[in-house]
Amino acid sequence: MAIKEALNSLGSGNFVLIHDSDSRENETDFVTAAEFITPEHISRMRQDGGGLICVAIEKNLSEQMELPFLVDIERLSAERFKILRFINPDDIPYGGNSSFSISINHRKTFTGITDKDRALTIKKLAEFLKELDSRKNPAEEFGREFRSPGHVFLLRSSGLDNREGHTELSTAMLEMAGLTPAAAICELMDSTTHKSLSREKAAQYANKNGIPLLDAEEVKEAYENRNL
Repeated sequence: MAIKEALNSLGSGNFVLIHDSDSRENETDFVTAAEFITPEHISRMRQDGGGLICVAIEKNLSEQMELPFLVDIERLSAERFKILRFINPDDIPYGGNSSFSISINHRKTFTGITDKDRALTIKKLAEFLKELDSRKNPAEEFGREFRSPGHVFLLRSSGLDNREGHTELSTAMLEMAGLTPAAAICELMDSTTHKSLSREKAAQYANKNGIPLLDAEEVKEAYENRNL
């Protein structure tokens, strides 16, 4: 029932909360469909979440776009820029590879950081991805709409079979909801402890605000059984 409620919430343009696991990041993220994003979503993530607002993009869409991992850009640039030879993220304490890709602003934004600007960038990105199959030259067309660097950070999914981060969990949820699998996500921080919001406090926030809260195992089980 929790999964069904969460999928309905996403389909209605609302938030769900996803906690990965105590043994991984032990973080809870806001998740909402990029195609329904509004400035009000950005404002809430910024104020009630406080983490980094990103857009997670499903694995196949990322590959169609030839969206690079940031670590690959840095590796290829290391010969020119010496500092890049020494900053490889090979010691991430919760394991796995970084899903970070490029950052973007839509070309119709001003600074790109306001709630309205970030909502515009994210919504236009979702529209671009929704029409990706019909685009003859995705890279060139993407460049006509977006500039980089910007204030919306893109995350490239490796697929839930390969990685169990919020990037993969959130895009899996959108895929199950029948939506464009691009999710606006943001971690919930705790201004009292100055750490990530605990699972217990996240549950309290979810109950108070009527937002479905899922754990990674619930998402994985539903995703694995989606075609059964």
